[in-house]
Amino acid sequence: MAISVDTFFLNPDAQGTLQAQIQQVVAEGILSGRFHRGEKLPSSRKLAGHLGVSRITVTLAYTELLANDYLTSRGRSGYFVSDNAPVPPVYAPSHSTQDRVDWEHALCRRFTGGDTPQKPADWHSYRYPFIYGQADPTLFDHANWRLCALRALGQKDFTSLTGDYFDRDDPLLVEFIARHTLPRRGIAARPEQILITMGAQNALWLTAQVLLDPTRKAAVEDPCYHALRDILRQSRCAMVPLRVDADGLPPDELPDDTDVIFTTPSHQSPTTATMPLARRRALLDRARDLDALIVEDDYEFELAFLAAPSPALKSLDRDGRVIYVGSFSKSLCPGLRLGYIVGSEPFIEQARALRASVLRHPPGHLQRTAAYFLSLGHFDAQIRRMSKALHDRRQVIEQAVSDHGLTIAGRGVYGGSSLWMRARSGTDMTAVAQELARNGVVIEPGAPFFAGSEQPRNYYRLGYSSIPASRIPPGIELIARCLAA
Repeated sequence: MAISVDTFFLNPDAQGTLQAQIQQVVAEGILSGRFHRGEKLPSSRKLAGHLGVSRITVTLAYTELLANDYLTSRGRSGYFVSDNAPVPPVYAPSHSTQDRVDWEHALCRRFTGGDTPQKPADWHSYRYPFIYGQADPTLFDHANWRLCALRALGQKDFTSLTGDYFDRDDPLLVEFIARHTLPRRGIAARPEQILITMGAQNALWLTAQVLLDPTRKAAVEDPCYHALRDILRQSRCAMVPLRVDADGLPPDELPDDTDVIFTTPSHQSPTTATMPLARRRALLDRARDLDALIVEDDYEFELAFLAAPSPALKSLDRDGRVIYVGSFSKSLCPGLRLGYIVGSEPFIEQARALRASVLRHPPGHLQRTAAYFLSLGHFDAQIRRMSKALHDRRQVIEQAVSDHGLTIAGRGVYGGSSLWMRARSGTDMTAVAQELARNGVVIEPGAPFFAGSEQPRNYYRLGYSSIPASRIPPGIELIARCLAA
């Protein structure tokens, strides 16, 4: 492997001869670990032309480095980093400059990254990963996804890989969402009313930025998706958390000056409560009375393996006041980061313009690959496979929870991939989670989902999308033991 000539430059303030400066640049590259053993140095002619020095100067520098065993020569092949060159330090070398910026003063705003509870990066190495929102590799259709990706790399689809869509999206993906995905939720939409996003979280951010400012008020569920609160704080709007009940968000509790309502009616996050049809209609009526908009995050609707899901709130909307957010992250894989927004054209037009100023559009090749995967029926086959596996795991985890006397605080009426749990009052599930991790068990403490400083600490979430059914009972037994200790 050859080292690019562009990595070499001379410091105009450096002391010493040009030959010595070139020697120092190469030696520092080796000592810092940037140049590896066996890598080829640029030719003396090429490096001399790049640095604007004579070729003999570079040759003399290389000769001196050769004598000191930093480099080795291989006949007419050129110079290479020697196998006997000094080994780079295992620590990061100190930078040559000192940071003198007062960052406490320089940073005008601070971000939390969504208040996301810390999950171990190596969660898959734990034996009992009751972790939510992660994919089970045994359920993902690698073979057909690879074929779709290769097809999207073909000459016919060359522009989807290399072209700049500007503010537009892949027409095949938009068409599939309009003709197949949305009708399953009872939603009719034209392509002009659909915007592809980098997942649901990006969709929520775009929506908040377009609809909210410091003069407006947003109502959110409590507990809720923890990243949503951070997104709303970035908009600097007034935020009102409303405690959910067994049926989700209570419309009667909405303040009279509410401008935007954020809700997860299909599977309330994180309690998994499903909003009944009557309450959905009541919420629409209340929003009409307030002249408020509703942002419906319809995640996990595909994973309704117990019964057909309720119609989306958007499908019942007759005023155009519901903005619908969907995602393929949970149903395909979280790393895909593809979602979409459905709304009235004036809103989508502004959301599209904002997206264009931030990231132009999601990668074209990724959109085209997903379009093929969906349109060829692979997505539906994967959903059926996932639904069967999750149904089996749901039965196992509910039985194990019952056997060990644990308390379920919420379970999805139609399915989903997690249980919302409650421990004894006074139990700190954050501390319990730390103790369980030492025994190979990963759970999700519930406190970060709640608003305010007085967060209940005895709730936790058990995801079952990433753990084999055979490991669920022994994992639940370990949780029960820890809670009983």
